[in-house]
Amino acid sequence: MANFDDTLQRARLAFASGKTRNVSFRRKQLENLLRCYEEHENEIISALEADLRRPKQESLIVETEFMKNDIKHILFHLNDWVKADRPEKSFVNMLDDVQVYNDPFGVVLVIGAWNYPLQLLLVPVAAAIAAGNCVVLKPSEIAGNCAKFIAETIPKYLDNDCYPVVCGGPSETAELLKQRFDYIFYTGSTRVGKIIHAAANNYLTPTTLELGGKSPCYIDKSVELRTAVKRILWGKLINCGQTCIAPDYVLCSKEVQDKFVEEARDVLKEWYGESIQSSPDLSRIINQNNFQRLLGLMKSGRVALGGKYDVSEKFIEPTILVDVKPDDPIMEEEIFGPILPIYTVENAYDAIKFINARENPLVLYIFTTETDVLDLFVNGTQSGGMCVNDTIMHYAVDTIPFGGVGMSGMGSYHGKFGFDTFTHKKSCLGKNLAAIGEKMASARYPPYSDRKASLLSFLLRKRRPLPNLYLSHVLAVGLGVGLTVLANYYLQVRKGKLLSR
Repeated sequence: MANFDDTLQRARLAFASGKTRNVSFRRKQLENLLRCYEEHENEIISALEADLRRPKQESLIVETEFMKNDIKHILFHLNDWVKADRPEKSFVNMLDDVQVYNDPFGVVLVIGAWNYPLQLLLVPVAAAIAAGNCVVLKPSEIAGNCAKFIAETIPKYLDNDCYPVVCGGPSETAELLKQRFDYIFYTGSTRVGKIIHAAANNYLTPTTLELGGKSPCYIDKSVELRTAVKRILWGKLINCGQTCIAPDYVLCSKEVQDKFVEEARDVLKEWYGESIQSSPDLSRIINQNNFQRLLGLMKSGRVALGGKYDVSEKFIEPTILVDVKPDDPIMEEEIFGPILPIYTVENAYDAIKFINARENPLVLYIFTTETDVLDLFVNGTQSGGMCVNDTIMHYAVDTIPFGGVGMSGMGSYHGKFGFDTFTHKKSCLGKNLAAIGEKMASARYPPYSDRKASLLSFLLRKRRPLPNLYLSHVLAVGLGVGLTVLANYYLQVRKGKLLSR
């Protein structure tokens, strides 16, 4: 494991050299990464097919196109993001320069996940590069073909000292976590997230944990059910349910449940034909461990639709379970497969009570056309995010943050929020040394007196914020007003002299 020391040392020296602080260097690295995606798209799709039997269209949407658009968005806005922020100033700082600089943390570690093995690694990596950090990339060993692609291809496009790739399994990851990083970004299970967080505590290293949990989906009778069923099943079955934001269970009335099952039967036939197993449009479970775990979960409740499986192909038919109990294993464990349990409730109040009795979900899905019902969930629940009348699609909006809360994670990213995640906000106050500034500040010096205390109280008193103007602007306005007054005075004097004649 000595090579980890060497890898980190090279990254630290590279960061200390200052080259990643150069915005042109960052931009070039991001352009190279974008070129990598474009030049190796077919290889990426083949690797995903080999690991997950992922359909090409899904790989295009959720991996390659998503990653390309992410980098393009960064490149469009990077010059604005790196600029120092100039917050509003109080009266006492009117003559001063108040700024917040966007500093990179240093050397950061990004650990990817197997279910979206490129996107969940390389999207945060791009944000870390944009913020000026050096990055150690750790792909998931479970998606072996994608890990091989990353290890062999990424070093051909990125600076090898600044952005090394480290491969390996749990033992290598454990050794890697003994190193001191300036930031750690992890995507994966809550169980491993706790391990990552504990390791980070040794050096008080800040972390972002993108975890999972059980994301509920509430449906009321006001919605057009056919459309709702399609959107819910699509969100559930993309990547064969192996998605951290897949709807994990449905909450609805008994009446809606029965209609949902019948609609689902028609939709699945429309999508996959008579033989779902023969369809090229449904992925497979990643490995036998997860496959056997899912078979155990299918013993909960009663199969209302689906239920077939094939061990040799790691195939599980899209399955809907009903009559599940709150303490059934499938209602307590994140599913990560094409199984959708339905738990019946009488109304939105019961659904909210059920949700709030459990850990905070990564996302909460609400299907309703009633504003009052939506408001109940917005104000009465806590989740990493919400999506109304659709599933998954909120993830693609790069102007809103994506992340969890509580057991579903901490921190967020995507777009500007990703840049901010990997940026230390360094505040800076620049005081004015002119005589007027020192005169105002001199009241803080001994010997103290009531007069000085009164002056300080006046200067420090909170007031409504002043416009964020530079002193030169203030002087220009003052000069303009002064010249106007002088001009009016001159005209009045001249007019008086003319009248006296």
